[in-house]
Amino acid sequence: MAPKGGSLSKVVVVGAGPSGLLLSILLAKQGINVELLEATEKLDEQPRAAHYASPAVYELRRAGVLDDVAAKGFKPNDFCWRKQDGTLIAGMSFAALGPDHPERMVVLPLDRLGKILYAHLQRYPTAKVRWGHRVVDIGQDENKAWVQVETASGPQKVEADYIIGCDGANSQIRRSLFGDMSFPGETLDAAIIATNVYYDFTKYGYWDTNYIVHPKNWHMVAKIGNDGLYRVTYSEVPGLTAEEYRKRQPMRYEEILPGHPKPGDYKILNISPYKLQQRCAPKFRVGRFILAADAAHLCNPFGGLGLTGGIADVGSLYDCLMGIHRGLADDNILDKYAEIRRKIYQEIIDPTSRENFRRLWDQDPETAREKDEFFQICHRAEKDEALAKELALGLNVLRHDFTQYYANKSSL
Repeated sequence: MAPKGGSLSKVVVVGAGPSGLLLSILLAKQGINVELLEATEKLDEQPRAAHYASPAVYELRRAGVLDDVAAKGFKPNDFCWRKQDGTLIAGMSFAALGPDHPERMVVLPLDRLGKILYAHLQRYPTAKVRWGHRVVDIGQDENKAWVQVETASGPQKVEADYIIGCDGANSQIRRSLFGDMSFPGETLDAAIIATNVYYDFTKYGYWDTNYIVHPKNWHMVAKIGNDGLYRVTYSEVPGLTAEEYRKRQPMRYEEILPGHPKPGDYKILNISPYKLQQRCAPKFRVGRFILAADAAHLCNPFGGLGLTGGIADVGSLYDCLMGIHRGLADDNILDKYAEIRRKIYQEIIDPTSRENFRRLWDQDPETAREKDEFFQICHRAEKDEALAKELALGLNVLRHDFTQYYANKSSL
């Protein structure tokens, strides 16, 4: 049995996405035996999210990967909200932080992050990655937890002190704990199409990230690479097939983007329809099973709260597990993790992400500058450096110091 306050012999992490890889690195760096189980045969190659706000940057630094991430990606200067004709409504700048601030936002698509994290994880002898290991059942007793997995060579049973579900929105760990249909929340009545595209937005005066406020044609244009690659995420009618969305893409681009481009004017690398969901698991801990990131909660992508919030989960869970490993806390600290991380989702991530989304379509762009309270704060920050810094680091509210619950802090 993992002692109430003593070293961990082994942790199993399910899911080789960014959260699972990052947690595995953090634990393996401390000499903990980590086994990472992934149902597929390779890293996910979908680019997906790309923006890492201050809490995520903090954890990337702790894992020792931030320099590589920054070298492959870049640090954005600003973001803004515009009318569809390009007129600026409000904006925020990271200039107040300075170029070398340790928690300044970094941008790198998740598929590229995954490669960096996997390369780092392979450096640690206490870490093992098992590809093609699909969890089909789980169990636990007083002394250990286990998963039954299907592999190409037959079924296996993998045991550990704790098993962490980092296996995403369709988490099998969560489904096994609560049932296939128990992920409380809702699917929003909207659809978005995420595209990665080469198109020169700079000639239209666009900033690094641009949110276009419009009741029908709301969308986001964000620089995600130093080579001119942009993420364009735009609104669509719900309920169509992926093929129907692909066929509509040229029409939507011409309708919403500056310059009204035709297919020969840009080069698309990826196009993916997404559902917008706001969901939270009933619990983040059941005995020796713990959920983190998308396996525990989902939100719409506007504002980057899902990605940054998930990485903040990982940092919190790492501190809790290290408290147990070093004999500074018993495993009741994991109840604290489950309670506080769920509260952060309910009180910050869910309402804020909903408001970020609503801001794009549920107001008149002609009067938004004067009526939107957040836009008024942005305008004040243009002349108030302290307020500008506070805005730039605003997502630090997603962090929580779990070392304060250690019983014996003198050993830190």
